[in-house]
This record gives sequence, structure tokens and C-alpha cells, in this order.
Amino acid sequence: MSTDLFCEIIAGARPAYVVSSDEVAVSFLDTRPVFKGHVLVVPRAHVETLADLADVGPFFARVQAVARAVEDGLEAAGTFVAMNNRISQSVPHLHVHVVPRNRKDGLRGFFWPRTTYESAQEAESYAAAVAKALPAE
Repeated sequence: MSTDLFCEIIAGARPAYVVSSDEVAVSFLDTRPVFKGHVLVVPRAHVETLADLADVGPFFARVQAVARAVEDGLEAAGTFVAMNNRISQSVPHLHVHVVPRNRKDGLRGFFWPRTTYESAQEAESYAAAVAKALPAE
């Protein structure tokens, strides 16, 4: 049984601004977002890297849905979707970053400046906007 930060969030032992949760994946706001509304999508089962993920299709269907919801819910022009495997992976649990993007937003290359939410209420409002834009199950 792993006890990494994301496993703790999945188990409900650590708080997070959850956007969606099902038997395949849990999506929640990054606590140090590149831009507000930056969502992490993690598989419910603990795996460290993409190579370790047994059933890629259902997981990436969730990533695809979150990418659409970030654009729709936050009125973003697009998204930046990225994943690290071991190198630069801050938590040893597979996770995909879905970052809202707009033209001239200042993001350049692979330098990811980070920001913070001004309050819990602001973070909750971003999580709710993305969650509301997800398709009904």
C-alpha cells in the first residue's frame, strides 16, 4: 500500500479541491497552479509511471474529459496537457497536468511559473466551474 500524497488524497485522508472522482481516476486542483484552474488527473490505482498503467484508454478518456471541461468551464482558449515520468515528477504517482491556456498568457516552453489561490473559496470556485463542465455520467 503506497502512502504518497496523491494516494492520501484519493483515500480522503488529505484535503483537495476535487473536480471529479470515479473508479478509474480522481481529478483535483494543483495546489501550486501554473494558472488558476490547473487540474491534476491521477489514476485511482497507484502507479508511478505511464509504463506502469495497465489500462491506458479509460484513464486518458478521463484526461480528455477534464481538458474539455477546463476549456469550457473556465472559458479558456485551450489547454496544456503534460506528464512527467520519474524525472521532474514531484509525487511518485502518475499524474497528468491539465492547464488552462489563453493567447499571450506568458507561458513559455517548459518553464512553469506557479501561482496560488487567494482563498479556499476562490479555489472551490475554479474546481466547481470545471466540474460543472464535465459531461454527466
